[in-house]
Amino acid sequence: MKLFLTFLLAAFLALPAMSSFAAGEAASAPVNGAASVPAPVAAASVAAAPAVIAPGIAAKPDLAKGEASFTAVCVACHGVGGNSGTSTFPKLAQQHPEYLVKQLQDFKSGKRQNPIMLGFASTLSDQDMKNIAYWVTTNKAQPGFAKDKNLMALGERIYRGGVADRQIPACAGCHSPNGAGIPAQYPRLSGQHAEYAAAQLTAFRDGIRNNSLQMTQVAAKLNDREIRALADYVAGLH
Repeated sequence: MKLFLTFLLAAFLALPAMSSFAAGEAASAPVNGAASVPAPVAAASVAAAPAVIAPGIAAKPDLAKGEASFTAVCVACHGVGGNSGTSTFPKLAQQHPEYLVKQLQDFKSGKRQNPIMLGFASTLSDQDMKNIAYWVTTNKAQPGFAKDKNLMALGERIYRGGVADRQIPACAGCHSPNGAGIPAQYPRLSGQHAEYAAAQLTAFRDGIRNNSLQMTQVAAKLNDREIRALADYVAGLH
């Protein structure tokens, strides 16, 4: 009995002290992703006990590690500071970090399919994802511009007012009038490459990308010309 009580006392002294962090973790609506999943954190040790993983406690992002990881791997496609210079790769700068974390988790799980991103995301822990996302989104996005004047009016009309007789909602309702989105809920679209935006809308419409039911339902009602018009319009939003 004495040995058992000694074991209980030792176990009690080894319990880690917990501290909760507010790192922008909030519920995300189902546009281009759902709620972000908090990453486990190694809690501080007590009485020289070894550090342990405390489930359910979200660690603060380590921006220095995020920058190092991004520079080592992500920069080749997504550009310095997340400002991709190639239209097939999205700009990540100034995006909402919760959205990026969710997309990386979806790539890793296969919910969002992309062979290249699967390879990268599979090597990342939830904490790695948070570090990268919170660092790259601290950078200011370079502005984009619309290229097709013939489609600009159509893109603006759908983005701001939707198409009532086809039950297509206005994009501005979720992504805001200037395309800034709503942190932790709806992603930033302002200045995104038109080619990339069009590819994603098409993928949603055709069922290739299916990690957002809401976007799948909206895109299903758009034709090719409307998709091109919307993508070109958001590229010039600021």
